[in-house]
Amino acid sequence: MRRLIALGSVVGAPGVTTTALALAAAWPQGADGGVRPVVVEANVWGGDLATRCGAPHTPGLLDVAAAARQPQPGSLLGAVADLPFGVRAVVAPAGRGACGEAVRVLAAESGRRVLTGDAGDRGTVLLDVGRISPDVEGLLSAVDHMMLVTRGCPEALTHVYAHLLSVDEEARQITLVVVGPCPFPPEEITQALGVQDVVFLPWDVRTMAAMRSQRRITLRTSGFGTRPLMAAAHLLARQISKADEPAEVPERAGVVRQMQAALVEAPGEGSGA
Repeated sequence: MRRLIALGSVVGAPGVTTTALALAAAWPQGADGGVRPVVVEANVWGGDLATRCGAPHTPGLLDVAAAARQPQPGSLLGAVADLPFGVRAVVAPAGRGACGEAVRVLAAESGRRVLTGDAGDRGTVLLDVGRISPDVEGLLSAVDHMMLVTRGCPEALTHVYAHLLSVDEEARQITLVVVGPCPFPPEEITQALGVQDVVFLPWDVRTMAAMRSQRRITLRTSGFGTRPLMAAAHLLARQISKADEPAEVPERAGVVRQMQAALVEAPGEGSGA
């Protein structure tokens, strides 16, 4: 069965969609038997990728939800679109109404069966749930791992702390993904918030712009010319996929130091999604 990993945020738009796309693009070739991951826009407020990347709006999330209602649910892969930078995605239309209902359907048993597939299906589904709300709690209860995306400023981390106070101990076993500049080391954040793991991703404007282009490109994950976001995403993807392949990047502590040194200031406007 496929692995389900959810990515969401507590407040604002810290870069959940960008993180999901970067992970999918940087996914190790040796992971999951070579099956490429799928990003699913499971945001109750609707999706952006169809418009942003010029992908067809259908088939997409609403078709997956419709299939889940059938006696014999269809395949998730039948609703996948190929984005220009090599990522497979199930896109969602803009708007809360239909998307909110689709996410609730996916949280039901039949919806989860479509996401995970049959016993022989391999791969990983990256669920981009956007801002976490009660509407997605049912879906989050079915995932194998949760990644909480946040900015690194004290205000954003305080919101994360407040959120974690309201959940049980099991729900705190997450990976906290800190995007952009952060004045605190990972050990201090882990101790203060009581989370399982903390990783840093740089605010990489050039890579984000490439992901918003409709031109066909390749996002390099190693070698000369690799952008900071993709190098860090590849390290994180290897960690969560448990890929059995030779390391192509330095050890994690060294990468953390490199990423913190390479962080550029986040712009003061824009969605950051």
